Amino acid sequence: MADLSVNIGELQMKNPVMTASGTFGYGEEFSDFIDIARIGGIIVKGTTLHKREGNPYPRMAETPSGMLNAVGLQNKGVDYFVEHIYPRIKDIQTNMIVNVSGSAIEDYVKTAEIINELDKIPAIELNISCPNVKQGGMAFGVSAKGASEVVKAVRAAYKKTLIVKLSPNVTDITEIARAAEESGADSVSLINTLLGMAIDAERRRPILSTVTGGMSGAAVKPIALRMVWQVAKSVNIPVIGLGGIMDWKDAVEFMLAGASAIQIGTANFIDPAVTVKVEDGINNYLDRHGYKSVKDIIGALEV
Repeated sequence: MADLSVNIGELQMKNPVMTASGTFGYGEEFSDFIDIARIGGIIVKGTTLHKREGNPYPRMAETPSGMLNAVGLQNKGVDYFVEHIYPRIKDIQTNMIVNVSGSAIEDYVKTAEIINELDKIPAIELNISCPNVKQGGMAFGVSAKGASEVVKAVRAAYKKTLIVKLSPNVTDITEIARAAEESGADSVSLINTLLGMAIDAERRRPILSTVTGGMSGAAVKPIALRMVWQVAKSVNIPVIGLGGIMDWKDAVEFMLAGASAIQIGTANFIDPAVTVKVEDGINNYLDRHGYKSVKDIIGALEV
């Protein structure tokens, strides 16, 4: 058996398999199906400073080889997380990571400060695809300046591993990745969902209440793979790859493209045991090819 351990900054993981925020709840929901302690890292659903109700229904739609969602970061706020969720998940024997979202820099900073005090949360993932309400709703992550401002502010407040999740809805994702790195990110994860929409032809109306939503699933994989490859060549911090990873082969492809770890999202809805199957598949691949460590395949794509 190969050594599957990887490091994301100071974050030590037993294997490179992580779960994508919003697709795995708080981890405990999947404990009936798998030993969740086998997963390298669990990124819990998006957490905001204050309670959010989310968007009106319908807010999910199936698409060819994927899905659209417009859930709208529904959660009960960071204080509720600290008081009610954290005590239940803090002793799970893996890296429990909180995805932090906000609509203003101050919201991000306050949320990060609160989570910084939780001993058993070794990292946060900063979702900079959120609309900046002070700038007309434009997402922080669609400009290098916006990304830099929020990452710098959170870096000053948060002392543990800081992962920044990048939006693919940009002209040049490498520019945003470099801005995040220069502003103090320990790692970048990509891609977040692509903006899409679905229409009910019979009713002549959008299917989603918000008209547009985030597209994920197998259909986005080629775009995600290309962006991971580009970013991995452009930054010196670890890259976490996600977007359409449905099995171990997809995971290996992302690592060959330069990802130090991967996240599984939509596939969790199809097969709740996919994470451990991917872990086993990566190990089998390494054994078959004679690799002693998973680190040996990171960025090993021959171009």
